Amino acid sequence: MIVMKFGGSSVANAERIKHVASIIKAYQEKRPAVVLSAMGDTTDHLLEAADKAVEGVVDVAGVAKLHEDTAAELGINIETIQALLTELKQLLTGISMLKEISKRSRDYLVSFGERMSVRMMAAYLESQGIPARFYDAWDIGIVSDSNYMSAELLDEVWENIPAHLNDYKNGTDNHIPIVTGFIAKDKKGNITTLGRGGSDLTATMIGAAMRAEEVQTWKDVDGILTTDPRVVKEAKPVPEVTYEEAQELAMFGAQVLHPRSMLPVRKTGTPVRVKNSYNITSPGSIIVEKHNGKVPPVCAITTVKHITLIDIVSSRMLGAAGFLAHIFNNFLKWNISIDVIATSEVSVSLTVNTKADLTGLIADLEQASQVSVRKDKAIVTIICDAAHSSAILASGFDALADEGINVQMISQGASKVNISMIVDDDEADRTVQILHNAYFS
Repeated sequence: MIVMKFGGSSVANAERIKHVASIIKAYQEKRPAVVLSAMGDTTDHLLEAADKAVEGVVDVAGVAKLHEDTAAELGINIETIQALLTELKQLLTGISMLKEISKRSRDYLVSFGERMSVRMMAAYLESQGIPARFYDAWDIGIVSDSNYMSAELLDEVWENIPAHLNDYKNGTDNHIPIVTGFIAKDKKGNITTLGRGGSDLTATMIGAAMRAEEVQTWKDVDGILTTDPRVVKEAKPVPEVTYEEAQELAMFGAQVLHPRSMLPVRKTGTPVRVKNSYNITSPGSIIVEKHNGKVPPVCAITTVKHITLIDIVSSRMLGAAGFLAHIFNNFLKWNISIDVIATSEVSVSLTVNTKADLTGLIADLEQASQVSVRKDKAIVTIICDAAHSSAILASGFDALADEGINVQMISQGASKVNISMIVDDDEADRTVQILHNAYFS
């Protein structure tokens, strides 16, 4: 058994749905379980409909037209979709009467996209003679807490999922499961969403619970690349990365899998493969616990732009306990997360998202420290083998120095698989190009 996950762009229209169906058919002998996102930008359109409903306007025309036209082009019965559209309109009518939307109602609202998507895919596969059955996530026992918009799965899913899918895995049931991605239900039966990376998490949770051969996430490139191909056209696929490296790649800007989705598969050692939906014969990139062969010195280079660098200095704290605690407590107070950090006894340099409002935080920090704030910075991260960090830094910094790039801060992560540096935003792409040439040419 394998698990196949397809995002919204993969099922954006009838043509794409047909293509995904052909991929599923090609892997039919592997007994795939399929996880789908909503069609294209449907989730965004549902949220726009909610905003209109708060203002008193109930409008599902755009969402309805996309799904009705797609169903007609696929030649499938849309009765189940019409029932969901009616339910959606009723929900929006309720929102329009209340003039507000709660987190619980929001999760209920955005569930409609995926629920329609899986019904369309299952119906189309059936029309092509491929046995399939749609499942809302809770139908296979995916249960979460009640933290709406960012729910966490409960431990019981490890037993629930096999109880529902073992017959399929064992061959007693031949209907391919087509499962919604980022939604669940809490113990009270309310629909929840799993937050960022929820569809990835559902796919890896199913794969881990079922002890699948592998989890496949399908994208539009040949797996994980050495860097963004829009920045470096010579970027090439990375055949193999570890779970830890994949988490670091995702944390620092690469469009791989969300870091939290690695947790279930790390527990069971289930491999995850990143595949290209436009090139199904390509092996893609596989994510495993440990490298099977020689560990490459550098795996990939990523970048996160539009960040803010904060320097905090307090000579009064020399030899005093609690300097870092004071700083971190202020970040906790203002609910601002830190990306990269470098410290000495009396100074700290760190980065945060530029979109965060730093006014209150800076005022609090300045009560005990000198604070410097510099915007328009970027984090460039080298995912690498820390055993070769000296050589990696030497060759990389030599190349940057030759091109006049000034690195303003450097930090090595506790995971020992990443080295991050801070440069100006307008130098980020050039920095990546220089480093890529130094490490991969």
